Amino acid sequence: MENLSEQKSGIEKAAEDLFNFAVERDDVKALMTHLDESADIQRSSVEYELQILKIISVGWAVPYYLGNSPQKDLIGACYWQAIQNFSQSLSETFGLLAGQSIDYFQVLRERLDTYVSALQQKLDAPEPAVVIGPEFANACGNRDDVFTVMTGSRMFISTIRSVKQYLENIGVK
Repeated sequence: MENLSEQKSGIEKAAEDLFNFAVERDDVKALMTHLDESADIQRSSVEYELQILKIISVGWAVPYYLGNSPQKDLIGACYWQAIQNFSQSLSETFGLLAGQSIDYFQVLRERLDTYVSALQQKLDAPEPAVVIGPEFANACGNRDDVFTVMTGSRMFISTIRSVKQYLENIGVK
């Protein structure tokens, strides 16, 4: 019984660490400083979408890297529950400030569906980032802006790489 509670606390810790990583903004800020000035895009849209992409990428990477691991579903469920709680708080705060309601978790779900659909349509893509980059740029408002495509691809690649490294470091397989 004690081993089960230790395992659960380890799973909860992993989900909490992944959540904290997903909402941390240092890499979003760094990517924004490197977004070329000639990018034909609204910078505020890129910054907003980068955070969404990071949250989604963490959630996507967990089942991708854990495959058939028994911890996959538990870590994923705890992670998405934390994201849902965060989204609800963010939605309530934004609603009070802006005077209109927004469902940030619904925005995340819709964007995730968009990315997953794009990936399913391009099963022959050499790697997921080739599909994610243009979809990211499209969500930002200009699918053809190469700088935005590359920014989205970089966020996706660095995020899933970090999740993989984290899961390997804590010994979850």
